[in-house]
Formats: sequence, structure tokens, C-alpha cells
Amino acid sequence: MIDKPNLTEDTWTGSEPLAAPKQSPARTVEAHSLPTAMQDRVRRRKTLLIRLGLYFAAVTFLSGFLLYLYMRFAPLPASDLTTHSRIVSADGALLADLLNNGQNRVRVDIREVPQDLQNATIAIEDAQFYQHSGLNLRGIARALYVNLKNRELIEGGSSITQQLAKVMYLSHDRTWSRKFREMLLTIQLETRYSKQEILELYLNAVYYGHGANGVGTAAKIYFNKSATDLNLAESALLAGIPKGPTFFSPFSDQNKAKERQQQVLQAMVRHGYITQEQADAAYKQNLHFAEKKDIQNGAAPYFTRYATWSAINLHGVPEEELYRSGLTLQTTLDLHMQKAAEAAIQKHLPQVPGLQAALVALDPKTGHIKAMVGGRDFSQSSFNRVLATRQPGSSFKPFVYLSALENGASPVRMVKSEPTTFNYEKDKYYEVKNFNDQYAYDYITMREAIRKSDNVYAVATIMEITPQQVIETARRFGIESELKPYPSLALGVFPVSPLEMAKAYAALANGGTLLEPTAIRQVVNAYGREIYHRERASQQAANPQNVFILTDLMKSVFEPGGTAARVAPSVANRVVAGKTGTTDTDAWMAGYSPNLVAVVWVGYDKNHLLNTRESYAAAQIWGEFMKTALENTPASDFERPEGLLELTIDPTTGMLATPNCPQVQREFFRIGTEPTDECTEHPASGFNLDILNPEQGKSGIKKFWKWFRGGTD
Repeated sequence: MIDKPNLTEDTWTGSEPLAAPKQSPARTVEAHSLPTAMQDRVRRRKTLLIRLGLYFAAVTFLSGFLLYLYMRFAPLPASDLTTHSRIVSADGALLADLLNNGQNRVRVDIREVPQDLQNATIAIEDAQFYQHSGLNLRGIARALYVNLKNRELIEGGSSITQQLAKVMYLSHDRTWSRKFREMLLTIQLETRYSKQEILELYLNAVYYGHGANGVGTAAKIYFNKSATDLNLAESALLAGIPKGPTFFSPFSDQNKAKERQQQVLQAMVRHGYITQEQADAAYKQNLHFAEKKDIQNGAAPYFTRYATWSAINLHGVPEEELYRSGLTLQTTLDLHMQKAAEAAIQKHLPQVPGLQAALVALDPKTGHIKAMVGGRDFSQSSFNRVLATRQPGSSFKPFVYLSALENGASPVRMVKSEPTTFNYEKDKYYEVKNFNDQYAYDYITMREAIRKSDNVYAVATIMEITPQQVIETARRFGIESELKPYPSLALGVFPVSPLEMAKAYAALANGGTLLEPTAIRQVVNAYGREIYHRERASQQAANPQNVFILTDLMKSVFEPGGTAARVAPSVANRVVAGKTGTTDTDAWMAGYSPNLVAVVWVGYDKNHLLNTRESYAAAQIWGEFMKTALENTPASDFERPEGLLELTIDPTTGMLATPNCPQVQREFFRIGTEPTDECTEHPASGFNLDILNPEQGKSGIKKFWKWFRGGTD
């Protein structure tokens, strides 16, 4: 009997064994194809990666090859060495060409450069020069560490080739973009030239100071010989200069130059170029330097030399860039005024051997130097006396009187003009006399003291307000030379420079606003773009009211009886103020109009005594210059500030004038400092104006009387 299957279950319950289940054809194919598909994908990936690698390698190789071709055959940028810098006047006229007026570049073949100079340069600048391919990785790594540590570009670590790229093609900006360009140009130079050719280019391009571009010119300037004839000692000294031409030039500081020479010699010893004995002998060798020559000629040589100094020291122009980068120094010089200054000195300076003169003129509104003459003849003496300090004499007195006005004094402060001995510091005495023993032997006002240059009045004033107050005033007006708090300070015994005096007087002409004198308007590159600029700030040195009062008092110097009366015809129809100054060895004239300040000094470099004719020359030069310099400028007066009273006073008493005063003088006063009493020596008539009734109070008589006294209705 056969059992029936259980139709309710999926299992077989019969006595026969259960047969194995059959797989579907689809599942069998899938199981066999899985390993093959994965292997295909892996193979495809490998193939793609190989292809990409080959493609990348091909592109890299091709790019590298093209870069090499570019570096090898592409033209280098135009070199800055093909251009030169210029100095031009305010209106663009050429004053000096910094290359053509200096030493021309002398190209030297590498075979003519002494081996000692080649070795010295390599030892101190780039000891691995022959081992690297233009980029000194060790030096770059050191510089990178320093720069990253300080978060700015401080150290260069440049190879000779990198320095050559910078000198010939780049500016001195310390930026990452310039450094990157420098590296590209370095590679280009290395692929273009051999090491010897690069060294030759470097030695002919690097700056050695004092206008010397290249070793050929440097050898001439420093030793007056050709580069071929340089010995070891001379070569080591020259090789050390490019690191800092301003600091390591023997013309600037021989001690620093010798220290740098020693560093170069020891570097040569370390790298096996010379022995220690040779280094010691070279260091001990006496060096015979050539006479230093000035590199500027052309127009206004004293000024162009000062402008060059200003560009480097005040505007931040690197010296080596100034002499080789095609820069244009646009200066403040007015050629018309400069010619007027030179002509005035030529006309009025006595033809006496050794007698010198200096003149500097400023625009008081801007501080621009309009004219500068530093001596009689630049070709005979390049010493700029505008910058030299000499005793200013009485030309310093205005700062004494300004201090007094600031301390409440008025123009009618009375002091007796007679020989006087002043006591100071308890047990010290100072005897004061006037020039030629001329005294009023009476009381005089501040105006009369300025007009006659009375010494007694000046010292009495400084003793009342203290010398320290005057020093502080002078400092506010830009006088930086040493001043000591002695009574003699009032008489200008402490030396200052004409430029300092011009700066201070310019502030007086400008209503008390001080501006720094400047010779440079801007510095532009060869493409006309301004690259260096110096911000100039003004500051109020004194109250405009006090300055205006002082200026009005200083006008009297040109009136009859004044110390500059003889030059008054030169400035006729002009409103000018000024002060003379005379010592035994120095003659000064400092003065100004509302738009021009000029200071003149006359004397001997060796402090010889001046005679009367030589002393008068300073004022004559000043008058002649101002007449010509201002001939095309409309006449104007100084701007009167608000808050001043204008009163008529009797100069013999300093009191309000009456109709009976034989002499009257208009004076300005700050409110609260004016006199209030009428002159007692010349009282008004017995007619009493106070009895007039109110209707009569506005009569013509009373109006005239109030006008005469300087009052208002």
C-alpha cells in the first residue's frame, strides 16, 4: 500500500528518499559571471590609471620642455640698467642726470676682473654659486624660516643670480609676487648664461655706492685705478660694499668699511680661497683712496645734491635704485628764483678769497624749497652752507619777542636802552651792550627795539620770561640745533643752520603754521607712476594773533632808521617783514613776504672776522633776490586774524596817543593787553568831549577823536 502525499505541506513523506532540488538556469549563469565582471572593472581601472599617468607624464614633459624653451629662448625684460634717473625742476626742466653727470658705467670683461675680486664676491655673497642652479636652497630655507617667523619679508637669502635678476629687472619692493618673479628670472638667466657670464653681468651691474654701477666704475671712484689693477685688500673692500653701499662705503665710514673688509677676508679663508696669513696681511695693508668727487653738476648743484639726499633719507628711495632705475625726481625748485639767487650772490658778495654765502628760499604755504645756493662756487667747494650751523645773531630775536607776546607782553612794553648788567643764577652777571655802543638812553617800545636791534631790550625780555620759554618756542618753530638756557640766547649765540631759520621764519609768514621744508614733490618711475611719497603734516606752532603782531613789528626793520633800511628800495611796494643778524663772524638777513621766505648768510668757513662791507652783503643779497624773485607775483599783505585791536599810541610813552602827541604809531593788540591810559606827556586840550549831549556825541569831532585813538563807536 502506497502512502498518499500530504497535500498541506511542502515536504515529501513517502518511503522513497527525497530527490535534490533543481536550480534555475538564471541563477547558475549569475554565479559563474560574478568574478569575471569584477576582474573586468579592475582591468578597466588599471588601464585608465595607466593612460592618465602616461597623459600626465606627457603633459608634464611637454610643459617642462616648453618652459625650458621659453626660459632658454624667450627675450628677457628690458633691463633697468639701460635707463637712468633724472632730477627735474617744479616745471619739469632737467636739472641733473644722475648717470651722465656722474661716473659713466665702465664695463669690464670677466677675464680682466682679478681672481681675488671674483673669489671675494662669491665667498661673501654666494658661497655655493658654482654648485646650485641659480636658487640657493639652503639660503632660501633660512630666509623662509625668518620671514615666516616674523610674518613679513625681512631676509632675502638670494644667490648671485637672484641678485642679478633683481638689479637688472626688478624693483626693491619686498613682496611675495616680486620674489616669485625674481625666481622665474633667475631660472631664465641660469638657462641662458654660463656661470662665468652671470658673474660678469653681476660685477658690471651691482651698485657700489656714490653713483658707481659696476666694479669698473667703483675701482675708479674709490681707488682711481682700473678694475684689472685691484689687489686683494682692495678687492675685499669692494666686494663688501654691495651689501650696504650707504654703510660700508669708505667715503661714508672707513671704520665700518674696514670691518666689512675683514668679514670678506675671513669668508675667503673659510672657503679656501686664501690663507689666514694672506688675509691678515691684506687687512693690515694701507689703502689709498681717491679724492671723493661729487656726482652732480648741471643746474642748481647744491640743490640737486640735497634733493638726492632727501630722496634717499626722507622719501625711502633705495640709493642703488635711484642711480639705475630710470626714476624722475620731481622737485620743488623754481628755476627763475634759483637764477635770481645765484645772480644776487654773484652781484653783491665781495670778491674776497674765502668769503662765502648761502641762500635758501621757501614757499611758506607749502614748505617747498624754491631756491638754494650753498656757496659761491660749487666747482670750488661742494660744502652746502645752507645746512651748516652758524651763530644767527639778532635774527634769532623774533622768537624772544614772540615768547614775550605769548606771556602777555604787548608791543608797547617799555625797557630803557642803556648799558646794563644782568644778574642770573644768583651769583652770575651778564653785561650787555648795543652794536657800536648806540643807545637811546630812554625807554623804548618793542617795535623800536626790533627796528634798531636793541640788545638790552632783548636780554631784558628773555630774563623776564626765562630762557627756557624761548627754547620751547624755538623748538615749536622747528629749530632743532642745541640751545642752552642762558641770557645770551637772546642775542643768537647758539649756532643754527640757514635751513632751520628759513623753516622757522616760514611759520611766521604762514600765520604760525609750521611745515617741514621739502625739496621733492614726488618720485615717479620710468612709466610715470608715483612710487615714493612722503606725507607732510602741518602743525600750529603759535597763536596767529601773536604771530601777526610780531610780523607787523618786524616790518619796521625796513623803515627809515631800521637795520635793513638800505634795502627797502629793493622791496618797494611790497609788504615784507624781517630781521638782520650780525656777529663778529656771521652776517644774516632773514625775511619774508606773504608768499616767499628767504634767508641769507655771509661769512668765512674758518670764522674770520667780517668787515663792514662784508656784513652788509647779506641784506643786499636778500633785497636783490626778493626784488627779482617776486617781480611776477602780485603784491599782497599778511592776513589779519580776528580778535585784534588796532590803536594809535605814542611811541615815546607807550600810551594812547592824543592829538598833541608829536609822534604816533599804529599798533595791534590782543584784547586785554592794550593800553588804556592816554599819553600823560602830551595831554589833550582842555576841551572836554564828555560835556557833549547824546545828540552831539555822534558829531564829526568825536568820531574823529575815536578814530584817532583806534576805538570804535
